[in-house]
Amino acid sequence: MQDFRKLKVWQKAHGLTLAVYEATRRFPNDELYGLISQSRRCAASIPANIAEGCGRGGGREFARFLQIASGSASELEYHLLLAHNLNFLAQPAYDRLTSGVCEVKRMLASLIQKVKPPH
Repeated sequence: MQDFRKLKVWQKAHGLTLAVYEATRRFPNDELYGLISQSRRCAASIPANIAEGCGRGGGREFARFLQIASGSASELEYHLLLAHNLNFLAQPAYDRLTSGVCEVKRMLASLIQKVKPPH
């Protein structure tokens, strides 16, 4: 069992989650139970699944949780696109957040390859 806080990918994902919470504060109030909630939920799911995977058994289980985190990152990527298309996110914020999501997805893919045991 390793300390998830020491993983660079967890640190990046946590920072991304904080940025998503900040950005969604500016969304319209009628999106509280829609896009705000969904964006925050899938953003927080990324570092949460990394943390949970660290607390599990071997590499196979850790890789499974990293894959779930990657799926949540893809979901977040779509929510950001939707928010941008609805004019809730200005271009600079959209670019910054999307760049962060893509970086986390790359890091997750790399870590999955490292921890996944051979067939």
